[in-house]
Amino acid sequence: MTEILEKAFAEAAKLPEAEQEAIAAWILEELASDQRWHEALDGSADALARLADEAAAEHREGRTRLLDPDRL
Repeated sequence: MTEILEKAFAEAAKLPEAEQEAIAAWILEELASDQRWHEALDGSADALARLADEAAAEHREGRTRLLDPDRL
């Protein structure tokens, strides 16, 4: 465990039990969310590559235009 994580846990241990539970639940949800994100990206590399190829082809063919932030 890193020093800063140890420090964070030590500080959290000083809090009332309800706050400790809330922090623990938040950390676990963040870790689960991060895992879901990685799994989603791992499975989408081929699809993203195809989309990038399509976009590059459209640009080469002159079927794209510059983005105008004022027109969004």
